[in-house]
Amino acid sequence: MPEIGDFNQARTDLRAGMASHQHVRQQAGTVGGNSVRMDVGKAKHVVEALNIDLAATVVLYHQLRKHYWTITGAHHHGLTSFFRDAADDMRGFADALADRIHTLGGVPSSGPAALEQQSHVPFEGADIYVSQRALANDLQAYGDLIEQVSSHIELAKSYGDHATGEILRYHLVILEEYAHLFSQFLHEDSLTFS
Repeated sequence: MPEIGDFNQARTDLRAGMASHQHVRQQAGTVGGNSVRMDVGKAKHVVEALNIDLAATVVLYHQLRKHYWTITGAHHHGLTSFFRDAADDMRGFADALADRIHTLGGVPSSGPAALEQQSHVPFEGADIYVSQRALANDLQAYGDLIEQVSSHIELAKSYGDHATGEILRYHLVILEEYAHLFSQFLHEDSLTFS
């Protein structure tokens, strides 16, 4: 079994090697040429919008994971499965957005600080909330993301980017389905909140 010291030395060697041989292919925040032949000026606007969607999606993903880890109450098992599935769908949306950003010649936002700064969906914070408040916060976040994605569908359409529009439309349907489910959970009389 490897010793901790061996691991730390290997990590130090790896970092030193990366620092001395690091070559940046493309700087964050830039948009270059793309294989789909979209005008770089138009692509830049679409990439900026998609990075905002990506940031909000990642923030919501982490909020849903937090609720998956911390939800309590009479309906704990059903809600944990629900939060897990919702978070998994948000992760899938984030992957689709990042892939499209890269296809358009952009760099997907990826650092925690950049994601939090770009997100129009605020993270509820590190505190643990009662189930009803957690569900309400998630419903608010879904609503904000739905409005944002809807406007970005129109932006993509205005630039003739039909593929981005289709990707966003597909995920918009999923976002709306989850928003409806969160709303139902909040208004269900039999749900015991703790």
